[in-house]
This record gives sequence, C-alpha cells and structure tokens, in this order.
Amino acid sequence: MLGAQAGAAQTPPPGSPHDGNAAKNYAGIVSKKNLQIWRAEGDGDGTLAHDKPATKPGYYGIGAVPSAAQIAGWTIAVPPSGANLPAGSGTAAAGATIYASHCAMCHGGFGEGAHNYPALVGGVGSLGGSSPQKTVGSYWPYATTVWDYINRAMPFYAPHTLKPDEVYALTSYILNMNGVTKSNWVADAKSVPLVKMPNRNAFNWKDPRPVTHNIACMKNCVSPSSIKITSNAVTMNLTPRMTGPVDHMKAGQ
Repeated sequence: MLGAQAGAAQTPPPGSPHDGNAAKNYAGIVSKKNLQIWRAEGDGDGTLAHDKPATKPGYYGIGAVPSAAQIAGWTIAVPPSGANLPAGSGTAAAGATIYASHCAMCHGGFGEGAHNYPALVGGVGSLGGSSPQKTVGSYWPYATTVWDYINRAMPFYAPHTLKPDEVYALTSYILNMNGVTKSNWVADAKSVPLVKMPNRNAFNWKDPRPVTHNIACMKNCVSPSSIKITSNAVTMNLTPRMTGPVDHMKAGQ
C-alpha cells in the first residue's frame, strides 16, 4: 500500500497553499506577496512554510515586527534593583483595608493562611528545621518580589485588577505584619528596593547535593506495573481545594 501511494501522483490537501485555490482561499487574509513567499517556502505536498527554513532567517512574511513601545508593555518584571516599579505609593493603613477585602479570605486575617492557602507571616527561624515555613518574612529575600508578585498574580480570583497604589499599600501592610517595616513606612519605587529582608543573605546557589542518592537498579528490579500511588498532595490535605472561598461565596455557601 505504501509503495503504491509513493508511486502515484499526490494531491495537495484542500486548503493548502498548493491546492490551486490559494488566491481564493486566502483572499483578504494573506497578502499576495506573503502568499507567494509561503508557497515558495512550502514543500510540494502543501507542507506549511515553517517546516522549511525561511528565505530570511527568523521571518516568514507573516505578522509585523513589534515596536519598542509594544515590547515595553510586556517588560513588567521587577528585579531587586526596583527597575520597572511604577509611580505611586501606599501605606500599611491603606493596605489593611485592601487586604481585608481581597486577601484575608485565603491568607487569613493576620496572614496566617486559611483553607490551605499559603501563610504570609511567621516561620522566621524555621527554615533550618524539619518543618520549614516559607513566608514573606521568613523566606523571601527581596521586598521588590512582594510588589512584583502581587502585581502579577493577586488577588487569586482577579489578577491584574489592582492599581499601583493598591499594590504598594499591600506591600507595606504585608511587610509591616512581618515586622520588617514600621507602621508609618510608605512603600514606593524608591523605598521598596531599600528594604533589608531577614533572609536576604541566606540563599546558597551552589547546591552540594548530588542529583540523586539512589543507585540505579540493574537486575531483579521492581516491575513498574507493581508500583502504586498510595497518596498525593490532595489526599494528604497539602494543597488547596480546586475551588476557593470566593467560589463558595458566589454560590451562597
């Protein structure tokens, strides 16, 4: 069967740039120039252009080169230096109100964590023990990460809804709850990078541990079919529920 197909004339699949109807199929969608490039760079069977090297490396005549302003819109990461922090400011007092409305339902009224969602406060001195508690105060090395994470992903049910002043206020409040800053401290683009977090100098990037401590089994090994999963993070109650308190609130529970 394969031999017969190989010797027979092959018909390009409908909708490909080689089916004889390209001008009609792509009218108003792909320019005539780009269609010619697409057909030239495709194989005889209608293989898409990206399966072969482009005439100009990295470009296929589709789309447009983004402008510097468009790229800048995606450059939102905030490094320890505080670069990309926007204008604005916030106090712990203002942050307390925002926290009560948007954060306490998951992180607890005092940052202790609720419903298996992460705690934000506590755990200082626990990292070297058998039950380390990684919180903003005990683990995070830079205060800029607090602002960056809130700005990117919080609140969990509605990320990207907080204004810069609100994010600064929450940053001030969370740092104050951890005893890192005073209650009258104002968070802004200049003050946040200057905060000295308790775990600032405790990170060690040179891990001396080997990749694995186990010796590879070469004979009389356990059959993979006999291996069974006896528990996981959900059954052990180590991970949040698939639905959070906000979902229950909406459902009237």
